[in-house]
Amino acid sequence: MSPSLLQMLSYYAGRTSKITLGTCVIVLPWHDPIRVAEQIALLDVMSGGRTLMGFGRGAASVEYEGFRIPMEEARPRFVESAQLIVKALSNERFDWQGEFYKIPEMAIRPRPISHPERRFYASSVSPESSEIMAKLGFGMLIVMQNEWAKAAEDVFRYREIAASVGHKPRPPIILSNVACAPTRAEARDWAMRYLGEKWDSIDNHYHFADGHLSNVKGYESYGKLAKTYTKMKDATFRDKATDFYVSIQVVGTPDDCIQQIGELRRLTGMDHFVTEFSFGSMPHHLAELNMRLFADKVVPVLQKDAAFQGQIDPFVGKSTASEDRLFAPA
Repeated sequence: MSPSLLQMLSYYAGRTSKITLGTCVIVLPWHDPIRVAEQIALLDVMSGGRTLMGFGRGAASVEYEGFRIPMEEARPRFVESAQLIVKALSNERFDWQGEFYKIPEMAIRPRPISHPERRFYASSVSPESSEIMAKLGFGMLIVMQNEWAKAAEDVFRYREIAASVGHKPRPPIILSNVACAPTRAEARDWAMRYLGEKWDSIDNHYHFADGHLSNVKGYESYGKLAKTYTKMKDATFRDKATDFYVSIQVVGTPDDCIQQIGELRRLTGMDHFVTEFSFGSMPHHLAELNMRLFADKVVPVLQKDAAFQGQIDPFVGKSTASEDRLFAPA
């Protein structure tokens, strides 16, 4: 977690020479889009063009209040900022006359050395966000918080919308928690125990349980989460919800993880996989074991096995997802 993702990545850009640097996510409504564009351009120069930029709208009212931005304006501010950043990076000179920003003809400096605006992704959690970023031509950044078949349907819908407005759909980036252990029993124990702690931390921050987002323009779909989160005090329901949540993450032995990632790729066509190895109150030594086992046994297969190379067309499975989405971000 960082209050300034691009500042943090500039440090990594100076310390590395090959790895891709990415964000998930810059919450655009909180920032001046010209400043964001300038920072992206500078990072592009410093890194030699090895960036992937992720954007989002954010879903915490306390954060919008802290930045003094009306949450009801989140959607139009996101769209306008995204369009403005793309225009600033792709044109030598530009101007802008929008709802929130009036900008005379100007140019940002330094100019990017590549085309970072062609490597933009946006977080897709709600149906509203999915449609917005498809129309913007951004790639899809998916947090796994529903059945994989439902994610496949979301990708299919994104591809249709993007293509309908003249954009070439790109493979999605998927974010998931990972519990990779020597045995399945250990992996499941880690996941059930430590991922199960997320419900409280999420609701303490986002306050989904009170249903207030159902009355916020652009966040109506989040209001449906209230029913789920108010039930979390019931131990039986909480166990059932945690069991479901664990089932849609990557959990098991290294071989299990490879098979699960392969299935997720088959369903969605993803070509980037973002992982979270430390969650809840997981002790540091377990998080390190989790990460090192994945790095030693899983990553080489993903990088070298022919089954994980090249683009594939996703298969859309039939979803049996309920209307009550869980939403436990990676």
